Amino acid sequence: MADVRDEHGAGPARDPEQAAGKPRAKSEQTRELILETAMRLFEERGYDRTTMRAIAKEAGVSVGNAYYYFASKEHLIQGFYDRMAQEHTLAARAALAGRTDFAERLDITLTTWLRCAAPYHEFAAQFFRNAADPDSPLSPFSEESHPARSLSVALHRDVLMESDLAPKIDDELAELLPDILWLHQMGIVLYWVFDRTPGCERTHQFVQRCTPMVARLVGLSRYRVFRPIVRDAKQLIRDFIVPVAARVPKP
Repeated sequence: MADVRDEHGAGPARDPEQAAGKPRAKSEQTRELILETAMRLFEERGYDRTTMRAIAKEAGVSVGNAYYYFASKEHLIQGFYDRMAQEHTLAARAALAGRTDFAERLDITLTTWLRCAAPYHEFAAQFFRNAADPDSPLSPFSEESHPARSLSVALHRDVLMESDLAPKIDDELAELLPDILWLHQMGIVLYWVFDRTPGCERTHQFVQRCTPMVARLVGLSRYRVFRPIVRDAKQLIRDFIVPVAARVPKP
């Protein structure tokens, strides 16, 4: 874990519970308590008006302990991203069991994300104001977001490679498609953030309408007549999309 400061900024903080010999399970419970408290306060007061001190007080822990687990408010949101990615991956893989149709698998993956994210919709726009800044650690393209992003890309790789389309896809394109599918999901997330229909019904409809088109486009890539377009797309992705998604500097 990164070196963090105590509540006075005097030096590296140690986990008080671990120092006291308490089991790691208790330590994880404290971490989850701080994260749950932060999410509730963000919803009640807004992200910008919620301080780490207020979160610590509400959670019943010291400020130093709060800073041990989460070095800043941004790290709290990263904790939320990580947990969302884990919950989504588990729920999606359970729902995907026994399904091989690519369009169906993609639809299941996206609608499962919407279900997992539904409780947080009311204050998602507050996060977006910060995440939209390309230099913000809350950006989905940031280095700090790498664990959640990697987990999501891996899920999309399984969606593709365990589908009926897998044997028909160009090998090189198959390496890049999971990143493209993740970017497609980010587009869905953006639409969802600003969706104010009851139960985000329009976002669900959007997923249902666009998923078959995405599946057809992926399927068309195997035909020879489309190979020149596929090659151009692969080069475009390598030059622009993959370096941004992976935060890899271009040579």
